[in-house]
Amino acid sequence: MNAVTGIRSAAAPPAPHAPTLRVVSGTATPAVHAAAAPPPLRVVDEAREICAISRSTVQAAIEVLAGTRPAQQLSRRLDPRCLAALQHRAALTRRVASGSSPTAGRLHRNPSVRSVRACRVSDDVYEASAVVVEESRVRAVALRLERGTAAWRVTVLEIG
Repeated sequence: MNAVTGIRSAAAPPAPHAPTLRVVSGTATPAVHAAAAPPPLRVVDEAREICAISRSTVQAAIEVLAGTRPAQQLSRRLDPRCLAALQHRAALTRRVASGSSPTAGRLHRNPSVRSVRACRVSDDVYEASAVVVEESRVRAVALRLERGTAAWRVTVLEIG
């Protein structure tokens, strides 16, 4: 206890050890240290990445069904079979919306992805689910993502 202030002095943590510098004379070139490789992705970071990819893919897919986005924008993210199925469903939705049903025109209005959950199946496979809220209904979407050579790719897309 300090006599003047009445406050106990806490044990100060030791100061960090500063590297010792040494002087090198001569004309030799300094050694170049290789840049440290970034740490490998942790599962938590990978799961967040999968959720972000799933969220944007589902949002875009629902916008394709609404007719506000061209399906070709998803060609890098979706498997060719999934892309063809999405294009087919979008064509059917446009056909129904142009019909005589009064509620058909309100399909896929103002979609927003409410929540996304991802589950790791293996090192290179995730399965995710999403809840999409539209003007007149709530939809469930399920997708399967597989790691490709360059990026994650959706191989199964089911929109309820």
